[in-house]
Amino acid sequence: MKARLPQGFGPQNQQQLLKQYQKMQEDMQTLTAELEAREHTVTAGGGQVELTMNGEYNVTAVKIKPEIVDPEDIEMLEDLLAAAVNEGVRVVKETSDTEMGKLTSGLNLPAGLL
Repeated sequence: MKARLPQGFGPQNQQQLLKQYQKMQEDMQTLTAELEAREHTVTAGGGQVELTMNGEYNVTAVKIKPEIVDPEDIEMLEDLLAAAVNEGVRVVKETSDTEMGKLTSGLNLPAGLL
């Protein structure tokens, strides 16, 4: 008895899937480069600390309002810097996930290919 593939599953469909996958790979490489170059600016402490981070999670700039620099309370400044870095990481990851999700949505690719 000869096995039959369900309709839409055969050499032509495999070629179409392969082309779709290759296009998606190219698009993902382009998008990854764009996301890595993109800069995100976040704030902490109601704008007292401003931090800029690129898509590779590198901090490229930090601005601190002079009025929050208190030699008697270094811990507050440390907390604000940590909060700004954490917010930057969250924003970069969220942006990357959202943009990559847009790229892969609507493609009818098997989960193992992604």
